[in-house]
Amino acid sequence: MKKGTNQNSRRGFLSKILVASASGVALLSSSAFARGGKDGGGSSTATLTEDQRERLFFIYQEEKVARDVYIHLGNVYPEESTFASIQLAEQRHMDSAQKLCEKYDIDISMVDESDVDYGVFHVTYLQDLYKTCLELSGTTLAEALAVGVLVEETDIGTLTDTIDPEIQEVGEMPADVISTYETLREGSYNHLESFNARLERV
Repeated sequence: MKKGTNQNSRRGFLSKILVASASGVALLSSSAFARGGKDGGGSSTATLTEDQRERLFFIYQEEKVARDVYIHLGNVYPEESTFASIQLAEQRHMDSAQKLCEKYDIDISMVDESDVDYGVFHVTYLQDLYKTCLELSGTTLAEALAVGVLVEETDIGTLTDTIDPEIQEVGEMPADVISTYETLREGSYNHLESFNARLERV
């Protein structure tokens, strides 16, 4: 798949997501996910704003979207090892994001990472994102791999908007959050490279 085609697909993908979430529902609905509270109980834990707490929960769920999409695509294309290997990496991403939520006392008790909640998310935007990914995966391996590209580009965008000093949509995050998210972003770049390389061979 050529670069221009990838870019056009991504624009179409993001347009569908914007339409899906244009009902006026905020991306990060506050009270349902991040309960105000004390910091993690240790003096070394910074106090986050509500927006920052919501962003930590959002990224934790966004990593679950990636994992669950790749589980689905791996089941559809069991002979394609790319989905299986990156699915395992996304579980590690989820674990890292979960640890930050736990450290900053963000309630994630409603999240079930097992098969029971496979494909279930607690942010409306991300539920729509998951559904759209499955719709865009189409009926060919090339379309499924293109969804992998789009998922990784979306993750990279969220992480960059969170930690890039020139953007920082929710304000400056603590050093441990920035460090963890930089690692997740580097991993997403690696996944993106893998999907693009595999697409070139389809």
